[in-house]
Amino acid sequence: MTNPPASPPPVSAPVSEQKQAYWRATIRLILTLLAVWFVVAYLMGIVFAPALNSVRIGEAPLGFWIAHNGAIYVFIALIAIYATRMRALDRQYGVEE
Repeated sequence: MTNPPASPPPVSAPVSEQKQAYWRATIRLILTLLAVWFVVAYLMGIVFAPALNSVRIGEAPLGFWIAHNGAIYVFIALIAIYATRMRALDRQYGVEE
């Protein structure tokens, strides 16, 4: 005996303009924060570290300091910025919990 064919999943309603705007704002925020992360972690911490080492913070060269200390501070700030901005976006678009 064969099973009857499964019915297709229901067609979802078109995505509203507000949901699209919310998604665009969320993606824009994420891409901006990822760009900052990339610049600090990869470019400043690795690629441009030798050039930045001519500047000193206390006893440590700047490139070394960014790679070992500064990047961590920036990452913590990025998390706080993300949480704050997403809370504001959720309120703005009426999707807060």
